[in-house]
Parts: sequence; C-alpha cells; structure tokens
Amino acid sequence: MTTCFILASQSPARLRMLRSAGIEPIVIASGADESRIPGENAVTMTSRLCRLKAHSVIDSGALDEHPADRTIVVACDSVLDLDGRILGKPHTAERARQWWRRMRGHQGVLVSGHHVAVIEEGQIREQTRVGQTVVTFADLTDAEIDAYVSSGEPAKVAGAFTIDGLGGAFITRINGDPHNVTGISLPLVRQMLMDLDVEWSSLWNGPKGGHLS
Repeated sequence: MTTCFILASQSPARLRMLRSAGIEPIVIASGADESRIPGENAVTMTSRLCRLKAHSVIDSGALDEHPADRTIVVACDSVLDLDGRILGKPHTAERARQWWRRMRGHQGVLVSGHHVAVIEEGQIREQTRVGQTVVTFADLTDAEIDAYVSSGEPAKVAGAFTIDGLGGAFITRINGDPHNVTGISLPLVRQMLMDLDVEWSSLWNGPKGGHLS
C-alpha cells in the first residue's frame, strides 16, 4: 500500500518536527481564511481552523497531484491563551513588544488544534483534537524584549515566541507536551492516527525512518 502524508501548513517548525520524527511530508498550504469569529475561545477557534485548513486542501483538488492508496492530511492551528486573551501571530514588531511586556513573568496556555484525515478507497476517516501546554515566561528586561523583537522571530509565530529558537531561553517552565508548543503534538497525532487505524511507525519515510510501501 502506498501512503501520501500531507502537511497542510507552511510552518517550518511543524515540518522540522515531523522530519525529526522520521516523516517526510508533502507540504501543501491551505489558503484557508483564518479570521477569528467573535466570542470564540482558544479551543473552539483552533479546532475550527485546523478542520478548515485540512478540508481546504482536501477540497482544492491538490491531492490529485499525489495519487496514493492512502492519503493522510494533517492540519494544525496554534494560539497562546494569555488570561483569556487569544494571541496568534503578532505580525508587527510593536505588537510583539506589547505582548511580551504582558507575558513576561507570567504563564500562558499554548493551544494547538489538530485535525487528521485519512482518505482510503474514496472514504474519509477524520478526527479533531486539541493539545494544551502551560508555558511560564521569564521576567525579561525591556532590553531583552527589544533585542528579541529586533531579531524578527516573534512577529512570525503564535504567541510571539518559540521554544525551539531564540525564544527558548525565555521559557522557564513547560507543563504538558513540549511538542505542542512548536505547533504540532507528535504524541497526540500518533494517538489520533491509531484511533483511525493507522500505525505511526508505518509512516516513517524520512532519513530516520524507512520507506512507505
């Protein structure tokens, strides 16, 4: 059986995580509208958006370019819940600076929605689940915040921080799955695939794994 693993995301961190776990996915950006609906909390929002991203790719016809006996589509969406305030990507340096002045010395919850779809013989099996990890931020000085913001990293990532980049030095504690903080919880995706009758180790096709057949 041939298997095609699709990552419906352009996130470099998610791609790195899958590659490090022995999976070399095909990356297809979803192009979905990621606008927030008023009144949504972090869990509801990320659940909706990860499903939307997955089905945007499935419905686009892009999968026809990668024929296989079995196609797996994984889509994720991440935000930081800071005392009920939802922080996605700040996009600008000034917004990232403002967020870090609120975040420093406090805790937030990194919420990542995951949608996994398995398409086989014209049928689709799918599941949506959400991972939550409590993150404690160091009490940064204004100079440290300015330096970090000037690096350009915070503007491009959910919650304006990374754990696997320059921001790692500013995270003092993680309570929960650290993979989830990078935007994709590998243990959660493994469990979801098991629930959908797919064995995780059968997907190893990268440098650290074998070959899909």
